[in-house]
Amino acid sequence: MTDASQPQGPDFRDGVPDGTVADGAMLTGHVGPHAVLIARRDNEVFAMDASCTHYGGPLGEGLMVGDTVRCPWHHACFSLRTGEALAAPAFTPVRCWRVERKDGRIFVRERMPEPMRSGARPAPSERIVIIGGGAAGFAATEMLHREGFGGALTLISADESAPYDRPNLSKDYLAGTASEDWIPLRPGRFYAESGIDLRLETEVAAIDLAKREVKLTSGGAVSFTKLLLATGSEPVRLKCPGAELPHVLTLRSLADCRAIISQARPGSRAVIVGASFIGLEAAAALRQRNVEIHVVAPEARPMERVLGPAMGDFIRSLHESHGVVFHLGSTVGTIEEHRVRLADGAPIEADLVLVGIGVRPRLALAEKAGLAVEHGVLVNEYLETGAQGVFAAGDIARWPDPHSGERVRIEHWVVAERQGQTAARNMLGFREAFAAVPFFWTQQYDVSIDYVGHAVEWDGIEQQGDPASRDVLLRFRRNGRTLAVSTIFRGRDSLQAELAMEHERSR
Repeated sequence: MTDASQPQGPDFRDGVPDGTVADGAMLTGHVGPHAVLIARRDNEVFAMDASCTHYGGPLGEGLMVGDTVRCPWHHACFSLRTGEALAAPAFTPVRCWRVERKDGRIFVRERMPEPMRSGARPAPSERIVIIGGGAAGFAATEMLHREGFGGALTLISADESAPYDRPNLSKDYLAGTASEDWIPLRPGRFYAESGIDLRLETEVAAIDLAKREVKLTSGGAVSFTKLLLATGSEPVRLKCPGAELPHVLTLRSLADCRAIISQARPGSRAVIVGASFIGLEAAAALRQRNVEIHVVAPEARPMERVLGPAMGDFIRSLHESHGVVFHLGSTVGTIEEHRVRLADGAPIEADLVLVGIGVRPRLALAEKAGLAVEHGVLVNEYLETGAQGVFAAGDIARWPDPHSGERVRIEHWVVAERQGQTAARNMLGFREAFAAVPFFWTQQYDVSIDYVGHAVEWDGIEQQGDPASRDVLLRFRRNGRTLAVSTIFRGRDSLQAELAMEHERSR
């Protein structure tokens, strides 16, 4: 894809003919060294920085929807009018530019000042507590701050690090191609400067709904008027002899990633147990560190259950072309100090064993508090539990999905972030139903696979293009309806599929 940070196209200081940009269209150019996007909606023309503030995606290759633009890489959404980041995974706004229309031409002049916030909402008696410093917890905290919440705000996290970009842990950061500066979602000073009480390495023992208190394992308690449960998931542990050895690791936290990196020396050997998204992203990342990789998994094709056979075959061949060895249809029998023995007794030499066999939602606090739990914390369309003022978001939340008509629980980073944003606004009284179409992406080597929607099972897959050519669109259909779409390097098609699902949900 295009590098949106590099100037290209016309220099908007010289102007372009007014008719160059049609209604509903966008044009990428520059103002001196700055890449700038102009867009037209009806008779209005907008200008903004051309790069997404998430990972720098080229907004000009994205999709205009009303007076917003969506990024083709990871589906962040921005207001054309203000530059505000309206939907995760972007949280930082893009800067807007002043547009002048004169003598039949469109000129872009100087950057506009950042819009002023409307100020704090008067709520001195409100005390919001968020349990969990992952995707949903951070997104809710950031949205409450953005909306000017004026009460007490406490974010409780068991992690030792302030909220960070977890998807990067199995991708560029693990590969050694991204510095740790990329990882924090906000600088450490953000929390104190914003009046947010961030409590790291803090465990919650229980929630007392009657007293409206969160009890800490340290013996203290934090009172609340509203509460968000965003406790996330924990890795499923391998159960076999040797699974407790120190070189057997999982990848969930920044600390986990650092531990893996410390053992991932060039020429070392790693066995990855499980052909999951995390496992295969880690395989690709570790190959960039020149680590020998063997993948052990019981299925016949990697990721077939989610992405279908054609994509599964492609993913396997992609990894094999980079030297990864698969042991499919196999399970681990025993782990020893320097080797893994499969269930059939076959040995694989290993200096490091990385277990990626799935995660399970952390539901213990919700169950102990007496909240309704059934394969997740049950919430309504506003992400509120049966207890007044108590919300749940992220991996633990099971909500009524308007597309399928069923209750679903989805373990995707962007879903968790968007749920955190919705829950925050609803804690402020907005009463917005959560209806976002699920989205996730996986990056393996130089291939990015996007997925929108949610298809647990399907009766047919429509295929356009070929995964082997790295240009494909797959539609997962059941009973004549498209439930999900997966693409490789078809960012705009992925956005259009997302929009079509949104329109169907709104009927």
